[in-house]
This record gives sequence, C-alpha cells and structure tokens, in this order.
Amino acid sequence: MQEISSVPRGPSLAERVADAFAVPGSLAGVIPGFEPRTSQREMAGAVADIFEEGGVLLAEAGTGIGKTLAYLVPAILSQQRVLVSTGTKNLQEQIFFKDLPILREALPTPFKATYIKGRSNYLCLHRFESLNSSIVLRGPEEQKYLNAIETWAKHTETGDRSELDDLPEDLSFWNDVSATSENCIGTECPRYDECFVTRVRQRAAESDLIIVNHHLLCADAAVRQSSYGEVIPSCRYVIIDEAHQLEDVATQYFGISISNYRLDELVRDGRRVLGNDLILDREQASELRDVLARIEERARSFFSTCTIERGREEKLRIDASTLRIISNQGYSLIGTLRTLETTIALLSGATEDVLALSRRTAELQDQLQFLLRASDRNYVYVLEVRGRGVFLRASPIDVSSIIRELLLDRMHATVLTSATLAIEGSFDYMKSRLGVDCAQQRRLPSEFDFSRQAILYLPQTLPDPRSSTFGAAAGKEVVEILKCTAGRAFVLFTSYATLREVEAIVEANLNYPLFVQGSAPRSALLREFRATSNAVLLATSSLWQGVDVSGEALSCVIIDKLPFASPADPVTAARIENIASRGGNPFFEYQVPLAILTLQQGLGRLIRHRRDRGVLAILDPRIQTRGYGQRFIASLPPAPVTHNLFEVQRFLDG
Repeated sequence: MQEISSVPRGPSLAERVADAFAVPGSLAGVIPGFEPRTSQREMAGAVADIFEEGGVLLAEAGTGIGKTLAYLVPAILSQQRVLVSTGTKNLQEQIFFKDLPILREALPTPFKATYIKGRSNYLCLHRFESLNSSIVLRGPEEQKYLNAIETWAKHTETGDRSELDDLPEDLSFWNDVSATSENCIGTECPRYDECFVTRVRQRAAESDLIIVNHHLLCADAAVRQSSYGEVIPSCRYVIIDEAHQLEDVATQYFGISISNYRLDELVRDGRRVLGNDLILDREQASELRDVLARIEERARSFFSTCTIERGREEKLRIDASTLRIISNQGYSLIGTLRTLETTIALLSGATEDVLALSRRTAELQDQLQFLLRASDRNYVYVLEVRGRGVFLRASPIDVSSIIRELLLDRMHATVLTSATLAIEGSFDYMKSRLGVDCAQQRRLPSEFDFSRQAILYLPQTLPDPRSSTFGAAAGKEVVEILKCTAGRAFVLFTSYATLREVEAIVEANLNYPLFVQGSAPRSALLREFRATSNAVLLATSSLWQGVDVSGEALSCVIIDKLPFASPADPVTAARIENIASRGGNPFFEYQVPLAILTLQQGLGRLIRHRRDRGVLAILDPRIQTRGYGQRFIASLPPAPVTHNLFEVQRFLDG
C-alpha cells in the first residue's frame, strides 16, 4: 500500500495575524511603546476569520482599541485585494499617510496601496484644453488660476487639485474642468491614456489595498448601474469603517437630483463644444445654439417657479399641490431638452463630445420626468433651496436593499465597523438599516477606564428643551460648567437657534477664547482650538463626529439636547411614515436608536487617550424624566453620574 505524504499546512490567516500582534512580534518591533490590547487582538482575529470563511462581520470597536490596525493587518496579510472605505477624508488620509507606512515596515507581506478621491477632485485634461481654447473673456483673477493650472498640469502625476495649495475651494470654473462622470466620454476621449482618472483606476487595479471614502464608494456603485465612469476596480473583500454613516451617504447617492447648476453646466458645455467643433457647418451650429438658448431660458423659468413655491422653507416635500404649480414649466423644459437630443441625432459625423452632450440631455429628460411624476412610493420627493442652488431630489426611503444588492451581496467578505453600532447591546437596528441579514457580531469594549477618566453631569433644574426658556437656561448652565472646566470644551447643539442664544450668554459672562462654527472653515476652527489655551468651541452637527482632540485642550463636551432627527425633514418624515405603515413604532424603532448613535458620537469626542480625563454633560432633562431616557443612559460610557457641579469640580481637581 503506497503511503500518501501530506503537504504541511502553513499557518492560517488568524494565526499569522495573532503573531503580528504578539509581544514580541512584528508590530511591537516597529511601533514605539506598542502594547497588546485584548479588544484589538480579538477584533483582528474576527476580521481574519471572516476573510477566510466569508460573510459579514459587524464589529463595534470601542474608542482606544486601535481598530484601524485591527482590520488593516489581516487585510494586508490576506494577500487579497481589499477595499477600505471610511466615513471621512481625515481617516482616509490617516490610513494612507500614517498607518500604511508603519505596516509596510512592520509586516513581512509586501503590498501596494492606492488612495482614491472622488472624480471631481481630478483635472480632466480634455475639458481643460477645451476651456482653455474657447474664446471667453476672463477677469485677471480667473486668468491667474487658469495659468497656474496650465503650468501644474504639465508636471503633476496625480491631477489632484489638492496639490495646488492656493486654489480656492469655490473656484468658479473648476466644475468645467474636473473629471466628473457626467462629462466623461470614456475610451473615446483623445486624452484617455493620459487621463488622471484612467491612471488612478490603473493604479487601483494593480493594488492590494484601495482606500476610498463612503461618498466615492456609493457614487461609484451608483454609476455602475447606468453608465461609464467608475474608478474602483472589482473587489471581493471590503472593510467599511465608520459604518454608522453609510445609510445617510447611500441615501444621497442612490437617489436622483436635478438642479439649476446641472442645467447651467449643460448649456455652458454645449456652447463650448460648438465653439470647438470644426465639423458642424454654420447652419447646424446656429440651430444648436438656438436650442441651447431656449433650454437656458426655460430652465431659468422652471427653477424660478420652484423657488417661489418653496417659500421660506429650506426643504419642502413635493406633493400634488407643488406638482401642479411646477409641472407646466418642467414639461416645457423636458420638451426643449428633447429637441436638443433630436437635433444632435440628425447630425452626420458628430464628434464624441457632441454625442456625449446628447446622452447627458437624454438622462436629464428621464430624471426630470421621474421627479415630476413623483409616483414611486419607494422615494420621497424634495424641493430644496440652498444659497443660489435649487434642487429637486428623489431620495430612497429605505436604502437597506440597495446597500445589500450593490455592495454586500457582491463581496465574499464584508467588515462593518465603528465605535457606535449597537443599541443597548444589540445590532438589530444597524442590521435593519444596512440590509444585513446574517452576520458575525462582536462588541469590543473600549480600552479606556471611563469610571476613572470621565464623569457624566446631568443637571436637574433645566426646563423642557421645547420651551421658549430653554435657550437662556442652557446658556447659564453652560457658563457655570465652563467655569469649572476653565473652558477647554466643545458645546454641541442640535440647532443654530440655540447655539446663537447660548453664544450671546457665554460671550457676555466669560472671557475664554470662543470659536463658533461658521466663522471659519471647519479645519481652521479645529486647528485654532487645539492651539489656544482654555478655548471653547460652539458647533452643530458637522462636529459631532470625526473630530479627534486629545489631551487637556478638550476636557469637557456639553450636549444641549438629545439629538432627535427633525420630523420636519422630508426624508425623516417619510421614514417615520414608512415604519408606521408597516405597523411599527417609528419613535422607538427609528428615532430613538438614531438619536442614541448620534449622542454616542458626540460624547465620543472627549476621551481619545488613556491619559485624557473630562466631563460629559447633557443638558436635556428628558434623559432623566422620560422612560426612553434610560435607553440613552444605558448606551453611554460607564462613567459615574452626578447632578452636582461641586462633584464635577472635585473630579477635575482630583
């Protein structure tokens, strides 16, 4: 009988990951002061298991465990192509510029990584040439930036506008030269091989790790449904960090939006294409210019009607009465768009740029018709005015099936992680919102000792936050808390109205440096706050998450009200109605869990390091007086609770 020799099995991915986190081990040999963390090792092992077995892993990773390394190490050691998506560009940059260089040195497995931004960040060489050659009178400021881009375009390797430090964020003509999918003509482009998006797509296809953010992840998945323009190559392994943000981002990108800006760009691009097209004869060009002029006129009339209908509200849910007012102008605009498409179809020998204009026109027709019908019950229809922009949107009410179909079902293994995923120890809420049917689940406790590092202050004397006296009372309470903490605080609000009221009271009663959201760009405010002793920052929603300030610069986070999503918001209202129509309880199934996650994110700004100590303060009395308040308290860090400012002062002095 012949003996069959077995091939020795190498160590599994989980074993190799465990070795990397061991002491001594590869990470300890490179990272100064590296120490083993139980939660980090457990999460890394769970990620390794899901990569080998397939499926979905939901991992709530408490602050301080080092979740980024916990998923990057198994991703690299797996030797698979892995897509990593983050909720913010800050985390995207941290992974690529800080974490990956360390892991490249520490781990025995060589790897390539690519960092991809949204297409609008990249220069389109073809469109830039077209703009540069068009006869348009420009002011000296615009011409200066045009010349700077022209010089930079000759030597840049990436085409990423962030390389131009002096380029204004609101540069008037950047949209005309950026590489958006709507304007892309794909392989027919004469500059396709040199295209910066082509290059980044090629680099990504050759990479082991592809670092994106949720906006690009969803935008790319949406583009794949309908047209050319995706930049992310096919991957079967994905890690979605800050996964609690995915539903909101998906709602934005898997909907439909028409705006006055899109129509303006269509007309502007059309005129530029005609100016550079040498094939069209004079009569054809004249006819197309006339049609573009009619589109411009009818678009202006349509969006003016929308603005009048909106009245004083920023967002208005579109109903039958709204449609009666805006439909005539809308269908008139559709008719003119159809004329442009038909006129182009009759041309002989039209260039690819002209044909692309026709495709854009057809898409605008279809989308505007969908919005004006407003008949699909899976969507909520919204009219929004923001600055000079007028937007008609159709947003999906429930994105769970879309996320499952376009993201999760396409993957062999998916990791969904965040510091805040569970409500009262259960992942059921997040699973229902993200379309997760079956998943491995891990709740990994924070490495921080909240019983020693933090105190939760709940004042007992404030009025109901819906009363007219709440703002003034909250302002006085904030002043007293800030006296205890000597400033060094974030004060986070659910509305600008309360922020302004409290700002006036704080300004009148304290001399600490005060920074207020809206007075400067977000990044500048945070930079100044970190650099200024005893500073106080007043902010609303955009600073509730994704902000990291460690050390004594931040010793207190104050929340004015429990952050319930406003039922006046059309998407929130539609989701409430949708749950109620199924016989559910929208308040307890949707509004409370969402508010708990938001509150956890806001309070999570405070303790970012084992040496941090600080005060968490929630001014809303409903957390103590309403039955649902216990659900909020049960989801907060296990810090001691006090109702007495004397105890707060003693904690800070201790």
